[in-house]
Amino acid sequence: MIKRFIIAAILLVLVGGGLVGFNLFRAQAIKDFFANMPRPSLTVSTFEAKPVTWRPTIDAVGTVSAANGVDLAVETGGIVRQVNFKANDDITAGQLLVQLDDRTEKADIAAAEAQLASDQQTLERSRTLSERGVNSTVTLENAQTTVAASQAQVDRLKAILDQKAIEAPFSGTIGIPKIDVGQYIAVGALVATLQDLSRMRVDFTVPEQDFNRLSIGQVVRISDALSDKSFEGKIVGIDPKIDPATRLISVRAEIDNSDRLLQPGQFARIAVELPAEEGIIALPQTAVVTSLYGEYVYMVVEAKPQASAAAPAEPAATEPATPPAAGGDTAAAPAAKPLEVSQIFVKTGRRSGGFVEVVEGVSAGQQIVTAGQNRLSNGSPVTIDNTVDPVAAARAVTEAP
Repeated sequence: MIKRFIIAAILLVLVGGGLVGFNLFRAQAIKDFFANMPRPSLTVSTFEAKPVTWRPTIDAVGTVSAANGVDLAVETGGIVRQVNFKANDDITAGQLLVQLDDRTEKADIAAAEAQLASDQQTLERSRTLSERGVNSTVTLENAQTTVAASQAQVDRLKAILDQKAIEAPFSGTIGIPKIDVGQYIAVGALVATLQDLSRMRVDFTVPEQDFNRLSIGQVVRISDALSDKSFEGKIVGIDPKIDPATRLISVRAEIDNSDRLLQPGQFARIAVELPAEEGIIALPQTAVVTSLYGEYVYMVVEAKPQASAAAPAEPAATEPATPPAAGGDTAAAPAAKPLEVSQIFVKTGRRSGGFVEVVEGVSAGQQIVTAGQNRLSNGSPVTIDNTVDPVAAARAVTEAP
């Protein structure tokens, strides 16, 4: 009986020990497998850091308006008798646009001119009698006053008559008429808009920190949302007062619009050009990653050699080497060196045209990752593929004439 218990105990120990040993062996095998498993290489695009000519700008947004542009309105009420324009007509300065009914005003002027003629005759008689000593000085002065009053009445009525005719104050393109013939319009009624599209202006604001970098005649570049073309203009006005509520400065620039691509009221992006600076390290903004600990970039470097098990013996050659072809290379092409990334914290400065100035952390000649950072960590193996350049658009904007 005791012998059976001993045999059972021995068998139990052997089975238990085998299970424990198998589990330990399996854990070690898994550990060795993951320790020696190569990390997958990630595809990234890169940009070589190098000193460039930095063309800093002050970026802003603004609204386009015509250098000469008004909404025409009437100064007096009346019935519309003539509308002498159509939408989008080219108008010359002084051209009659709208004529209101002026028959009453013309009749009043005729009556006033008749009264003026009568008063002038009375004045001439009083002056003749005064020269003969028959008439008094007071009578002559009263006649002169009456003539002056009559003349003022005539001038007043002529001014009212002029208000019945609306003329173009300057040459330009007129808009859609807001009135019709026979319609009664009140004082201040809108007739149409008149815009001189040959020259435009852009009003925008910049922070007060940039006040000292602005000057009259400074070149600005304007781009709109309707076309890919940019327009060059110059600053013609800088408000000498900073808005105390917003701490912004109002600036106005003028642009030649001979091709009429810009329209009044249009949204525009403005870049005020500043003097160029040489030797600035600039990277695409896509290369810089912002985190809670600061801004950093990934630099591509050669992978560090890793300790590994003894390399297996090379298989013996079973066939003689094939001689190289005549004129061919005798040496095989060297294998590409493995690459990895290194995380570097940087200090950035100004931004312009899709690029950011790097003040500290990056030197000329270093390859910086511009796309694919979201999958990277320090030491990740990478493969460079620059067939698709994510910064081409930014570079095109920066290098545009």
